[in-house]
Amino acid sequence: MTRWSKPLILAAIAVIGLALSVAAYRDSGVWLWPALGIAVTAALLIAFSLSYRETLHAERRAAGRFRAVIDNAHDAIIAIDAEGRIETFNRAAERIFGYRPEEVIGRNVNMLMPQPYHREHDGYLHSYIATGRAKIIGTGREVEARHKDGTVFPIDLSVGEMQGASGRGFIGIIRDITERHAAERRVRELNADLVHISRLSAMGELASALAHELNQPLTAIMNYAEAARQIAEAAGPGLPPKVPDFLAKTVAQAERAGQIIRRLRSFVEKGPVERSPESLNRVVMEASNLATIGAKVDGIRVQFELDETLTPLHLDRIQIQQVVVNLVRNAVEVLRDAERRDLVIRTHGDADGQEVAVSDTGPGIAPEIAEKLFTPFVSGKKNGMGIGLSISRSIVESHGGRLWAEVNPGGGTVFRFRLPAGDAA
Repeated sequence: MTRWSKPLILAAIAVIGLALSVAAYRDSGVWLWPALGIAVTAALLIAFSLSYRETLHAERRAAGRFRAVIDNAHDAIIAIDAEGRIETFNRAAERIFGYRPEEVIGRNVNMLMPQPYHREHDGYLHSYIATGRAKIIGTGREVEARHKDGTVFPIDLSVGEMQGASGRGFIGIIRDITERHAAERRVRELNADLVHISRLSAMGELASALAHELNQPLTAIMNYAEAARQIAEAAGPGLPPKVPDFLAKTVAQAERAGQIIRRLRSFVEKGPVERSPESLNRVVMEASNLATIGAKVDGIRVQFELDETLTPLHLDRIQIQQVVVNLVRNAVEVLRDAERRDLVIRTHGDADGQEVAVSDTGPGIAPEIAEKLFTPFVSGKKNGMGIGLSISRSIVESHGGRLWAEVNPGGGTVFRFRLPAGDAA
C-alpha cells in the first residue's frame, strides 16, 4: 500500500456516502438519514483532507531527504531525461564543472562534454532507446569532461537507467580523477628519474670498480714493457731497430690508459650532489609505493610504521629514493618464494639523526655472502649483478650516513640506513 492509498480510500467512501444520502432523501423524503449521511461524508472529507496533507508533507520530507543525500554526495550526480536534458545537478557537479544548476537545468548534457563526445552523444542516446544496445549504460569507464571555462579533464563515469514520474531517464555518477592522473604521472616521472639515476650510478660504480681492478694489470704491463725495452737496448744491434721503439710506445700508451682510468675514477667518486630540505617519510613513501607495485598480487603484506615527529633532512631526494627502492625491491624479490610474506618499512628519528629500516621475513642472507654483501659484483640473487647494494652504500656514505644489514628476530633480514641530522649530513 502506497502513501496515497489511505486518502484515496477516504475520498471514495465520502463520495459513496454522499451518493447514498441523496438517494435516501429522494426515496423517503425524510432529512434525518440524509443529514446523518452528509455528516459522515463531511467527517470523511475532513479525514481525507488531513490524510492528504499528511501524505503531501511526507512526500516533501522524503524529497527533501533525497535531495540532501544527492547534494551531500562526494561525487557529481546528474540526471537527464530521454532527450538528454539535465534534470538534476547536485553540488558536487557544481564544484566539478563550475556551473550553477540554473545554468544547466533543461539544457542538453552534451554541453559538459568535449569532442567527439559532444557530437556523438545524442545519436548514441537515441540509438540505445531504439535498440537497447548499450555501450556505457550499466557500466563504468574513464572518459573526458569539459569545465565551464573550457578545460578538459578526466573523469570516472558510471551511468544507470531509471524510470521516474516524468518517464524514462538516466542518472550519471561522476568522479573527477585529475588528481589521480597527476599522481600517476608523478609516479611515472619518479620512476623515470630513478631509472635514470640508477643507470648513472650503476655505470659510475662499475667504472670505479673497473678502474680499481684494471689499475694493477696496467701497472704490471708498464713495468714489463719498460723492463723489456731496457733488455732490448742492452742486447745491442742484434735486435731489429724498431723493437725498442715499439716497447717505448707500449709503455707510453699503458701510462696514458692509467691516467684516463684515474681521472674517470676521480670524477665518479667526487661528483657533486644536489641536496635540499626533504621529508624522509615522504621520500620513503614515494619510493616504497613505486617499489611495491604488484606486491599484493604475490601475496606480500606491506606495512608502514612511520615516525610522524621527523623533521626535514638536507639530502638528495632522488639518490635516497634510489636506496629505498633498491632495498624494498630486494625484499619483495626474496619474499615471492617465502612461506611468510611480511614486509615492514619503518622510519625513526632522534637528536642525532634519522633511520630507515626495511624488514622482510624471507630466507635470510647466506653466511658466505654476508661478509661480502656490499662488495661490488657480489650478489645473493641468482641473476644479480651485485651492484645495487654497493651503490646504495656509496650514496648513504656520501650523505654522511651508514648502511648495514642484520638478522630479523622474526626470521629474514633487516636492512637499515641512518642519516645524520642537521649540518652533519
